[in-house]
Amino acid sequence: MSKVIGRCVGETSLVDVSFISKEMPRVGEYVSLKYDAKNVLGMIESLVRGSVSINDQIYDPLTIEKIKAIEGDDHYVKGTVKILGDIDDDLRIPRTPAPPGTEIRVADSKILKKIFNVGKYGLKLGNLITQDEVAVEVDINKMVSRHLAVLAMTGAGKSNTVSVIVNGLLNVNGSVLIFDMHSEYVNTDFGKDMVKVMKPQINPLYLSFSEIKKLSNIPSNAYVQERYFLKAFKSARKSLIQGSPRGKNFIAVIQSKLEGWLKEAEDPESKSPYSSDKKSIADILNKLDHMQDKYGNILSLEAKDAIDNLEVGKANILDLGSVDEFASDVVVSHILRNVLRSRKEFLRSGDGLGFPIFLVLEEAHILAPQNRKTESKTWISRIAREGRKFSVGLCLVSQSPKSLDSDALSQANNMIILRLVEPTDQNHVQRASESLSDDLIAQLPSLNIGEAILLGLMTRIPTLVKIDEFMGKISGGDLNIVDEWSKSHENHVKTLNQQKKEYEDLGGDY
Repeated sequence: MSKVIGRCVGETSLVDVSFISKEMPRVGEYVSLKYDAKNVLGMIESLVRGSVSINDQIYDPLTIEKIKAIEGDDHYVKGTVKILGDIDDDLRIPRTPAPPGTEIRVADSKILKKIFNVGKYGLKLGNLITQDEVAVEVDINKMVSRHLAVLAMTGAGKSNTVSVIVNGLLNVNGSVLIFDMHSEYVNTDFGKDMVKVMKPQINPLYLSFSEIKKLSNIPSNAYVQERYFLKAFKSARKSLIQGSPRGKNFIAVIQSKLEGWLKEAEDPESKSPYSSDKKSIADILNKLDHMQDKYGNILSLEAKDAIDNLEVGKANILDLGSVDEFASDVVVSHILRNVLRSRKEFLRSGDGLGFPIFLVLEEAHILAPQNRKTESKTWISRIAREGRKFSVGLCLVSQSPKSLDSDALSQANNMIILRLVEPTDQNHVQRASESLSDDLIAQLPSLNIGEAILLGLMTRIPTLVKIDEFMGKISGGDLNIVDEWSKSHENHVKTLNQQKKEYEDLGGDY
């Protein structure tokens, strides 16, 4: 028989009960209540400690000392338990509340192990914070198909958490695509031949006009420029598809088309239809020069279709560390669009991406911001709504939840929330999650590194978990600044000494 830690008091309900205890349990600890032939599981969500004698009506510290001398450390513990369900009835919420005075006992670890053991389709994330002998698994199918959000402040353990998830998926031959905004995962050790790093290159022949228009930085209200650019874009793509001209890049072919029109327009003897639009054509050419300098390296006619680069059973990592946010938006949106299209095509005709894929979007608040339109945001929201039907899973990873689009976040039916201190972040997350109570929100600032709240369909009950430490190398952690300074100083002194020696060898007086 497990230990009694308190008894229900006051009015109870179907969703929670209050209790009084003489001992101090822990927030997040699981308890059981037996009544009406039911064995009900609950979780302690809040705790306060008080004293009947030493109350807030006492204004003299000496009086408190006298009371303590008589009563010692006599105090009570009061808290609330959230009802999670009947253990013997598949965790269904009971239809009658617990009677006042009902014993509250520590939940049996054997029962908890059974609840958190998913079996064949489980992925171990870590262990319960309150009972570390209990391993916590999540349902892979429900995590991938119903999408996931990993949210935390900087340094709370997001990269480790994502690595544990990816490693677990690879263990069941899962296919993952990580959009690596800061090159954190390119050197991560997920096992031999389990990683494929991809350059942020796309074949411009596969780009939509809206995508390449964004790279060109043509304003949305520049209708004349847009018209000529679209005409040149279509003409260049047709020429390249037909096999000519060869030896040129895509931007150069577009420029060649525009330069021909500009030359015709500047001929005083010609009656060119372009004569009145010389300035617009010249403006496009200037923008294309800038586009070539800044983004020419990500547009390659040699690049394969992004879908053809993906490999089954591997961590496919798109290294976006070398490109700016503007170009990242175009690259990411292009790939998201094609992944969804290709999965639809495969399920319809058998041609296309032939395996389910889990998309991990680092810095999701940059790609899908709350108050700004981006190309990626459109496709993130669409995959969040439609991806389940086509086995395209989504994982949004963010250190600034308040900046993440609320519609996309609300579509993530699973959440791993590590330490969050800022109230605006907490409130934004709570509005997106139906199961994140005020009491659980209050725990977020007190979580240690690597500790998290798990919510959603992937776990049978909400839980506080200590995420396992990923044993492979992750480059996303903080640098040891003092050590880096020391290394730099040592290298500087070494260089000076070498220069001094070389100078003295030449006979100079240093």
